[in-house]
Order: sequence, then structure tokens, then C-alpha cells
Amino acid sequence: MTSTGYWVDLYQAQQRLGGGFLLTRRFVLTALHCLRGLALDESVGIELADGERVEGRICRQDKEADLALVEIGAGHQVTLPIPMADVARDGDRWRGPYRPAAHEVHLSGRVSAGAAPHLCVGGATIEALQLTADQHLGDYSGYSGGPVEGVGDDGTRQPSVVGILIEQAADRSAEARAANVLFAATIREAIRRFDHLDVVHLIDVLRPPAPDRDHPAPDRDHPAPDRDHPAPDRKHPGPDRDCPPAPDRDQPARDSATPARFVGTEALLLQLDAWAQRSLIDPSQIAELKFMAVKALIDGEGNRGGA
Repeated sequence: MTSTGYWVDLYQAQQRLGGGFLLTRRFVLTALHCLRGLALDESVGIELADGERVEGRICRQDKEADLALVEIGAGHQVTLPIPMADVARDGDRWRGPYRPAAHEVHLSGRVSAGAAPHLCVGGATIEALQLTADQHLGDYSGYSGGPVEGVGDDGTRQPSVVGILIEQAADRSAEARAANVLFAATIREAIRRFDHLDVVHLIDVLRPPAPDRDHPAPDRDHPAPDRDHPAPDRKHPGPDRDCPPAPDRDQPARDSATPARFVGTEALLLQLDAWAQRSLIDPSQIAELKFMAVKALIDGEGNRGGA
């Protein structure tokens, strides 16, 4: 990689695994197959576009959709720019700013089908982009996990990330080669599939669910359900799903389980979520804003404990 950007290379020891990109300053999004069978919580090295190397760990995997999240170590402060997200439409121009090595070409082309259902090799039907590449390489596997940017025909549109490359279509007349047709999961699909990017996860950090007297909280011998495989309605929310109501600024939402000092932050989290649902805030930025709000509260709690 030769220029500063938000894309990364992933390594284990000195072996390059594949590409990915900063979805927030805390999480790298990649294609799961790029991790080559590594398990949850295994450590990986992350080489940023400016050449800096930081440590990370695999924190979430979705095998059916071929997506994974890598969490950047808490001791590292990433200052590189985070991309704006957008929605691609049929006929839009696209480009791939990531390339697996400096001698490789940059990919570009047109969106032949935007935000359409696609059956992955892993078995999930996801919202994906079908892309036609200008470059006929015969093998695009080294580009997996890289971002797809939407660009205007005249170059005036601000580039924005619209998807993540995950698959290539086989040439039907020569299956050993790939056709110049690629598939990319949309950013919206990735955000839906990982609770680390959802306000619900952050609220759980603030206020863990109260134990049910009839159904005691699980212990180590009876672990909680795997959050990588949430219930179908959570994993694939319908298009008519109601967005949470914005809290009244004068009367923030509160119930008996919410400590008074948490009310302001919880109201802010819900408001941010409501703004995201109304497209007033870019969806790729919302998780970072929520994380900052929760971190500020947790830091404040630490100061209270020290005092």
C-alpha cells in the first residue's frame, strides 16, 4: 500500500492473511475467509495504510455471510480518517482503493446490481452489490476484504465506502478462471450482522439486563447464547422495522433499573440511533459516536470510584 487511507493488511506473524478496512477507529471489517481459519480471540497484526502496525484480535465472525470484525487493541490510538458510507445504485461507477501489493492494479468498474439479495458460498442470503470490473484478471482473490467505494462519473462526487469485497463469480466457460464479476456485501448488511456496531451492545455495557427470577442468569457451566448467531428477526431486521423514538430532551427516558447518572448518556445513545435511522448521521460513523459516549461515561465512573 502506498498512500494513507483507511484500508489495512492483516497478518499473523509475518504471513499476510488478507485485506480489510477501518469501519470505526476501533474495528476493522474483513472477509472471514481472509483469516484462514483463525478462531475467535486469536491475535492478528494490523498494518495500517501509513505503515504503522498495531495489534488486534478477532472478536466476531459470521461464517454464513463470510464477514468478520477485528478489534484494535485498547493501547493503540488510530488517527487515520474513517470513511463516509453511502448506498450504491445500479449503473454507478465504483473503485477499489485497496490492492494486495504495490505492483497490483487498482480495481474499478460499474455497479451492475445494487443492494440485491445474494446467496453466499457460506449459505446466507445477504444484501450485496454485483460489480463488473474493468480489469480482466482471471483471479481477484487477493482483493477480498477490501472496501468498495462509490465514485461519480465526472469525479466530482466525494468517494464513500459502499461495500466490502467477498466473492468472485466463476467464468462459466472456464471454471478455473474468474469472470470480471465480483460481489460485495453492503455496509448496511455488515452493521446489521454485528452487535458491536449496534446501540443495544453499548446499552448492555452500561446497564446489564436484570436477572429474571424465573430464569436465573446463566453461569459458566450454562453459557449465554452465542451473540454471533442472534435470532432471525434481530439478524435480518425487516425494512419496516420501527426506529426507536427520540427521547424527550426535557424528560429523558428512564426506568427503575437505570441509575440517575446514566440517564443522560442512555438518552444520547437512543437519540443517535434515531438520527441514524432517519439518515441524519452517516451509518459508518454512528458506532464510533456511541462508543465515545459510552467511553466518556465509563471514564467518569472510574474517576468517581477513585475519588
